[in-house]
Amino acid sequence: MARSKEFEESAVLEKAMRLFWEQGYEKTSMTDLVEHMGIHRRSLYDTFGDKHTLFLKAYNRYFDKVNASIAGEVKRSKTAAEALKFISDFMISEEGSGCLIVNSAVELAARDADVDTKSTVCFTETEQLLKEIIVWGQQDSEFTTDYDAGEMAEYLHNVLVGLRAMARTSISKEKLNRITDISIKLLEK
Repeated sequence: MARSKEFEESAVLEKAMRLFWEQGYEKTSMTDLVEHMGIHRRSLYDTFGDKHTLFLKAYNRYFDKVNASIAGEVKRSKTAAEALKFISDFMISEEGSGCLIVNSAVELAARDADVDTKSTVCFTETEQLLKEIIVWGQQDSEFTTDYDAGEMAEYLHNVLVGLRAMARTSISKEKLNRITDISIKLLEK
């Protein structure tokens, strides 16, 4: 007779996501995962497959959570500048582990086609969101039209990725906020 699962799949996936986020893929062992997730090794394999498959599921979970947080707040923003400020503040204030997407791209994308593809998709979607916000600001005469919205989105995304990496260090939040403020000012009329 088959045993029923003694854990909630979403909850243990959340635990795996946090562990990968804190330690990275390479440093996280199967033993670490079993202990941190609080499930048996066999249950981990039966439910999630191997470490790489579990990592990709955790990566997707992270991306979905971040997107939901950002999308909701952008929709509530009254101005394009307010939306950009929220996004950059989110990037700076996120937990000390930085961004799982950026961390994974740096650690794995050069040698892991799945992570490279997922990172590229995530980066493209972020740039599209930034472009939409910049177009909104241009249409409302909040931002200059001297620059192409798509090119400015690429530039801002690069700044945000840098901020996410810098946020993992002991660099002050004040400095990171100054970088954000200057980046938004470059868009203003």
